[in-house]
Amino acid sequence: MPSIRQEILSAIQKYDRIIIHRHMRPDPDALGSQVGLAEVLRASFPKKEIYQVGGPVEGLDYLAEMQAVTDEMYQGSLVIVTDTANSPRVSDQRYNLGDLLIKIDHHPNDEPYGDLVWVNTHASSCSEMIADLAFSFPDLLKMSNEAARLIYAGIVGDTGRFLYPATTSYTLEVAGKLLTYDFDAALLNRQLQQISLKVARLSGYVYENISSDKNGAAQVILPKERLDEFGVVDSETAAIVPLPGTIDEILAWAIFVHQPEGYYRVRLRSKGPVINTIAKRHHGGGHPLASGANARDLAEVQEIYQEIQELCREYVAQEGEE
Repeated sequence: MPSIRQEILSAIQKYDRIIIHRHMRPDPDALGSQVGLAEVLRASFPKKEIYQVGGPVEGLDYLAEMQAVTDEMYQGSLVIVTDTANSPRVSDQRYNLGDLLIKIDHHPNDEPYGDLVWVNTHASSCSEMIADLAFSFPDLLKMSNEAARLIYAGIVGDTGRFLYPATTSYTLEVAGKLLTYDFDAALLNRQLQQISLKVARLSGYVYENISSDKNGAAQVILPKERLDEFGVVDSETAAIVPLPGTIDEILAWAIFVHQPEGYYRVRLRSKGPVINTIAKRHHGGGHPLASGANARDLAEVQEIYQEIQELCREYVAQEGEE
């Protein structure tokens, strides 16, 4: 019986037009896996039509930009969605208009949409999976310099520069292979790391306004008025999400970002307690230690923070027993 990677390769070989999607509000891994795969396929099958589609890249245009396709182009096409656990989060909902749908992802497979589903929750990133696919079939799939740049960016982004627990020896092996290709890794790392002055100033506000308890549960609420004051929009707040984790007393935390529509975007992070269970209860999901959710109002914000507090209390008590 062929492996899922072999089935995916067979589907890629079969179709002359391939359209690749990723999730809304993309991060480096979303773009790295999506466009990295597109570049691998362009290098490997120059006669095929390969497209990357989706909404705005929100400040990550140094990585890649999207292309326009018509509804008619989906007819008879292979569609691949990368780094997207739930179908409502796919950027450009035309993803289901194709002939065959493939899901490639590293998040928990809560919604196994697609005709072929390859999910590896042990992978550091979806970009690592794309590299794995390419390196598994070296006679058929070619890693180009541009593909290597994008995939490396995705791995660096989702591992927090190889600091997060999802980083494995295989992750570093893949990253090492990618660094043998011709791209400026130092420049890329600077681009991934640097922030604007206004986000730096917002970082100061975050540190000054962290609420935490004795068990290491923490929260930061970013009201729309404060975002307006610093001239920052939601898509620019990703850089401040890890900041509470640099404080040794903090164990798990949430950043609540007020949206123009009135609800709060919730970014959840943890150093130990599994927080994606909280995300699933509040219109979200994600990894055990890094998830996202939504809160309709401040009452639900407080509810989520109380759940984090309870989770940390139980975790600390369990650790104490051991």
